[in-house]
Amino acid sequence: MLLVLSEEHKEHLGFLHEVDSSVVGEFGRIAVEFLRKGSNPKIYEGAARKLNVSAETVQHGVEGLMYLLTESSKLKISELDFQDSVLVLGFPEELNALLLQLYLDNRKEIRHILTQLAPTLPHYHNLEWRLDVQLASRTLRQQVKPTVTLKLHLDDSGTQSARVLQTDPATLLHLITELERALAEAKTNHCRRIMRNIK
Repeated sequence: MLLVLSEEHKEHLGFLHEVDSSVVGEFGRIAVEFLRKGSNPKIYEGAARKLNVSAETVQHGVEGLMYLLTESSKLKISELDFQDSVLVLGFPEELNALLLQLYLDNRKEIRHILTQLAPTLPHYHNLEWRLDVQLASRTLRQQVKPTVTLKLHLDDSGTQSARVLQTDPATLLHLITELERALAEAKTNHCRRIMRNIK
């Protein structure tokens, strides 16, 4: 799978062609540091003074490199596909090899950082349910009004919480049907292919 870069990203990465390979290696270190701790304008200003360019140019170069590394790591691009993706930038062979080495050295760490940045969502822990049936009231002597009450226990990073839901059996059956349909859809080849690319 090839990584498709927009014209803007190609323009940002074009700055790497004008600098030394040691500077590109340093930009790679700054890009990974950017992912870990966030942006640091002082680093851009210091690098800009040394290279006699604007801080914005340095920032765009680092951000372009960061995008290249994160997207490649996210998609688990192979070495060959990474080389083919970078080939369209028109860099010399030495710079392409350096970018490949940067990617290979940092892809596991970048994937680890990206998983830590992902939001954590509550997940299922337990479910309690009760069926209540109202058979009569003061105004209606003969009626059958069933209600299903569900208490859903959720676990969110060690913190337990509960949600109480109440519905009628017809809505519950519709919900069950839709969830079963979604599970069946998730087992199709098309969905499996998409899930494999997301991971």
